[in-house]
Amino acid sequence: MDELITRKREITPEMQQVLEKAREYTKQSKAANTTRSYRSDWRHFTQWCQERALSPLPAEGETVALYLADWADRRKTSTLQRRLSAISQAHQAAGYDSPTHAHVVRSVWAGIRRSKGSREEGKDPILVEDLRRIVLALDNTLTGKRDRALLLIGFAGGFRRSELVSIDCEDLQTLPRGIAIHLRRSKTDQEMHGEKVGIPRGSRRETCPVLALEEWLQEAEIHSGPVFRPINRHGQVRNRRLSDRSVALIVKKAAESIGLDPRRFAGHSLRSGIATSAAMAGKDERSIMKQTRHKSTHMVRRYIREGELFSDNAASDLGL
Repeated sequence: MDELITRKREITPEMQQVLEKAREYTKQSKAANTTRSYRSDWRHFTQWCQERALSPLPAEGETVALYLADWADRRKTSTLQRRLSAISQAHQAAGYDSPTHAHVVRSVWAGIRRSKGSREEGKDPILVEDLRRIVLALDNTLTGKRDRALLLIGFAGGFRRSELVSIDCEDLQTLPRGIAIHLRRSKTDQEMHGEKVGIPRGSRRETCPVLALEEWLQEAEIHSGPVFRPINRHGQVRNRRLSDRSVALIVKKAAESIGLDPRRFAGHSLRSGIATSAAMAGKDERSIMKQTRHKSTHMVRRYIREGELFSDNAASDLGL
C-alpha cells in the first residue's frame, strides 16, 4: 500500500528511475512506526475480507461497516480508528475513493464510539516522586548507570522513546546550565528541520540528568555514535543503538522495582510523567508544551487537568 500506483501505459527506462525515486519518497512520507502499523492493519483487513469472499480493494462501504462491527467488542476504539486510516490510505494510494467516507461506515463508527467511549485507556505517568525512588533503587552496575541516565534524560526532555534512542553523542552540547540535545527528527518534525531540547542540571546530585548522562558515557567509554546502547550478558556495551521497545521494557522493570504494577507503565510514561509533574508544580501550558514539543493543546491540557486534580480542590480541608 506504500507504493505509487500508475495508470497502465508504457514506461521508459528514464521514467522508471523517476518512479522508483517517487516510491522512495512516498515511503519516507510517514514515520516508520506508522508505516509498520498501517501495513499490519491492512493485512488484517484483507485477511478478514478473503475469509468471507469479500473484496478488500476496492472495498464496499458495507464491507468496512461489517468489519468494524465484527471487531468492535474485541479491539479498542483507538485500534479501530487506526485500521480505518489504513483502509483509507490503501484505497487512496490505489486511486480509489475511500469507503470509510460512506454513510453506513460513519453511522456504525459513531455507534461504536458512543457505546464503547472514545477515551483511550492510557498508561500511568511516572511522576517525580516515582522517579526519585526508582533512581535510588538502581544498582551501581553499568546497566544501572545506563538505565539511570536513560530514565532521567527521557523524563527531563519529555522524549518519545524513538527520539530517546535516536540521540547520538554528536547531538550533545554541554552548556553552563545543562546540556542541549539536538533532535534531528521526531514524530512532529517529519521534514527534519531539527530542534534543540534543553536539559537543565538537577538540584540533587543523585537525580541530576546531566550528571547521570555524563557518568554513563564515561563508564561505557562512548565518545561517538548512539548514546543509549544494549549491554550483553557479559557486561559488554554493544556497538549499536538501543531499540525503542527496549525503552518500554526498562521503564516497566524500573516501575516494578519500587512495587508498581509494570502493566500500568510504558515508554510513554516518562513523557506523560514530566507533563503531569510540571502541571502539579504549577508550570503553565506554554512551558510544558515547549519542553514536550506537543503541537496541539489537547493532550497537554489533559495532563494539566490530571495534575491539578487536587490543586484548589473544593473537597480539601473541610475537616473530613
